[in-house]
Amino acid sequence: MTALTGAAATDRRPQSQFGLINLLKAGAAQLIVLHHLAFYGPMADHVRPMWPGLIDWLGDSARLAVQVFLVIGGFLAAKSLSPLGHAGLADPFGAIWRRYAKLAPPFMVATLLAAAASALAGKLMAHDSISGPATLGQLGAHALLLHGVLGYPSLSAGAWYVAIDFQLYALMALMLWCAGRMVANHRLPWLMPGVVALAVTASLVYFNLDADWDNWAPYFFGSYGLGLMAWWASDPRRKPGAASLLVGIAFLPVLAALALDFRSRIALAMATACVLVLFGRAKTTSEGQGWSVVNGLARISYSVFLIHFPVCLVVNAAFTRFVPAEPELQAFGMLVAWAASLAAGAVFHSCVEAPLARLVQRTGGRTVLRPAPA
Repeated sequence: MTALTGAAATDRRPQSQFGLINLLKAGAAQLIVLHHLAFYGPMADHVRPMWPGLIDWLGDSARLAVQVFLVIGGFLAAKSLSPLGHAGLADPFGAIWRRYAKLAPPFMVATLLAAAASALAGKLMAHDSISGPATLGQLGAHALLLHGVLGYPSLSAGAWYVAIDFQLYALMALMLWCAGRMVANHRLPWLMPGVVALAVTASLVYFNLDADWDNWAPYFFGSYGLGLMAWWASDPRRKPGAASLLVGIAFLPVLAALALDFRSRIALAMATACVLVLFGRAKTTSEGQGWSVVNGLARISYSVFLIHFPVCLVVNAAFTRFVPAEPELQAFGMLVAWAASLAAGAVFHSCVEAPLARLVQRTGGRTVLRPAPA
């Protein structure tokens, strides 16, 4: 990091951030934790008679929060890979490797912790949320982010999403590179929005209707592609007419796909993309207690996503073994698991995710993504 000048060093103003994105990430991460608490483990089964509607909603509908992450992932991928929506990427395989190096190391640490948590929980209770002993093949498939593709069971809830996020990013990088190679030095500003719109359409009217594809990126590209289009359509330098056209070619295929077969997850993805088009680039600071909390939760959201399952598993096992099966006490256990997941996520971010990111940055250099030269 370069040294600061005297004037800059004394500037303690908080950095501006994408406030809405942080708010969505923070909220979606909490819903995912609560969904897994309601879906896995016996504590929720004991609480259900007391709050059946809440537990059933968390166990079912709250899982749709993953669509928010998919759309935001596309939004931020467009920002880093092709901010202006132009074809071409100079080093697609370098970009893919850097994405892998960002996602995989903390994911593998969390996977090993999940395997250890399953072994510990298995000594305290018997439940179908506990994974069997991890095999070397299973761990190797997780390390390559190919466990779903190769048919290995996940060692942690949410592991599938990390693999899909990597596939989607890699697919987008290759699409940009291939499109750039085809048009050579010709500037076709509408090429990539058109390609992405076609890919979104194919995803929604074919791949997303077939569950056999749910280990592959095309199944989820409809939501991810909406995020890409939302970034390009929200560019303040774009003329209103061009922005409206982008919104049209992004959302009309989605409306047609929903008319063909309505899916609440796709409707939520479209709503999220609409919000990002309108407010996604709005900047806020961490001034004020509210925004400090939101930005802090967003910062640790990936770590919380990675570590919450083993934490919830161990808390479930402890409350099953040592606490009476009364709804009030088990509800308290769910709150303990939720709070412990946030605390563990903060520790994991400080001690694992952030240090590994700095190590990758030092050994691999800073990420520099640029269009392919003509």
